[in-house]
Amino acid sequence: MFNPSRYRIIAVGKIRKSWIQTALNLYIKRLPGLLITEIKDSNINKEAQAIRSSLKQDELLIALSEEGESLTSIAFSNRLQKLGSQRIAFIIGGPDGLSPDIKSLAHYCFSISPMTFPHEIARFLLLEQIYRATTIANRGPYHRE
Repeated sequence: MFNPSRYRIIAVGKIRKSWIQTALNLYIKRLPGLLITEIKDSNINKEAQAIRSSLKQDELLIALSEEGESLTSIAFSNRLQKLGSQRIAFIIGGPDGLSPDIKSLAHYCFSISPMTFPHEIARFLLLEQIYRATTIANRGPYHRE
């Protein structure tokens, strides 16, 4: 069974569009305990430094990157299930993406889509997929094959 409190999203940049914040709030309510840490956007090196300093020692890093592995929702759920009770920090970069050193720290990188999205929408898509992965693992009715 999934426990959203073991997940944290570290995201570069603030949510500026109210309609995206409304959508995010819906999924945050559905995933009690999941935390989101916002990093101020600046340049890729300063963002990397802020990400590194925000990481906790017991967190496994999963980076979102357009070069990352593409996963189906079921494969994503299975991947998270295999990590067991490990604490996970998902990292979403800013407009310039993530620095190579942050990507090299990651346990693995995955891509939400071969398309490029603004970081605000990437955050929404990640939350939705974490929720979907949770319902798949718990055999809930949300996901339909």
